[in-house]
Amino acid sequence: MTTTLSIIKADVGSIAGHATPSKPLLATVHEHIAGAVGGLISDFFVGVTGDDIAILMVHTRGVGDEEIHHLAWDAFKAGTRTAKAQGLYGAGQDLLIDAFSGNIKGLGPAVAEMEFDERPNEPFLMFGADKTEPGAYNLPLYLAFADPMNTSGLLLSPEINQGFRFRVMDVNYTQGDRVIELDAPEELYDLAALLRDNDRYVVESIWSRHSGEQAAVVSTQRLHNIAGKYTGKDDPVMLVRVQKDFPATGEILAPFAVAHYVGGFMRGSHVGPLMPVRDGTKCSYFDGPPIVCCFGFCVHNGKLTDAIDPFDHPFWDTVRTRAAEKAMEIRRQGFSGAAMLPYSELEYGGIVNIMERLQPRFEIKAPATPTAIVG
Repeated sequence: MTTTLSIIKADVGSIAGHATPSKPLLATVHEHIAGAVGGLISDFFVGVTGDDIAILMVHTRGVGDEEIHHLAWDAFKAGTRTAKAQGLYGAGQDLLIDAFSGNIKGLGPAVAEMEFDERPNEPFLMFGADKTEPGAYNLPLYLAFADPMNTSGLLLSPEINQGFRFRVMDVNYTQGDRVIELDAPEELYDLAALLRDNDRYVVESIWSRHSGEQAAVVSTQRLHNIAGKYTGKDDPVMLVRVQKDFPATGEILAPFAVAHYVGGFMRGSHVGPLMPVRDGTKCSYFDGPPIVCCFGFCVHNGKLTDAIDPFDHPFWDTVRTRAAEKAMEIRRQGFSGAAMLPYSELEYGGIVNIMERLQPRFEIKAPATPTAIVG
């Protein structure tokens, strides 16, 4: 059976600032999507990460289908009305364009979709991140799909021993989708050279070189490229198929134990560790830290199993403690140096006004006359 998985995510309102959506808001979105089951979609799931709502839809209409995107858009518009009625903060924040135009990409919400022929058993993981950027997944994906120090299957499994093809997007280019494809392991150093730059080069998708099947897809929208000003971090979603032709579930999850530093945090303008959290975790410390949650499923004949929460395990408590320590340590540095994102990433923030105001006050001094050295 050919199945399409579509995740569409947005922040359309939150309690107490950037914390979490209200129960009535979630119920509105859930009820709107539920009405399409048996028609447009065969199944769905609604997940929450921080103040973001992610809608996972199962259908057979393929990637980029206008009616599927319209369904999610209408659900978020309905949710926005509930958020405004409750006086929630940031109601409709991620809906950057007033009218739906046939495809939700470019309108604000994050989108990640893939189409495939279902295997007899089709396990996959759905990731949602908040207070961070699409490049937050670069390092975990590199480790999971290209590094045998993390993924022993690259040595032990004939299905994945041939490696993977990475499609990387230049998310600063706004005239279209500027992408490059690189093969691992042959082009590993070239891939690393791109993926170190999380705010520009982002893994868009990964493909098996053994079967040609798609393994992963990441939302690559950048909100400030859409709105023309800073409106919040991009809070990406990701789908990853696991087992057999792909890394095992544990090999995909393991890199998140690094709690690596990513851009985001308060006002999307700082650096903090990506903390793997349980379902329903709210944003808190310094409007963060950057968080990622995960939901595990199998899909069969267009129907989802119950969701599991892989990060709800005692092991990840230790990781969360370490991530909290890393967050507090870098916050001690305040605005200085690496603790805050570079100026190029703050260009839509208030700091631009400060810098413009200060420029006329700079003076160019005449070079000092060298002092003679008396021997």
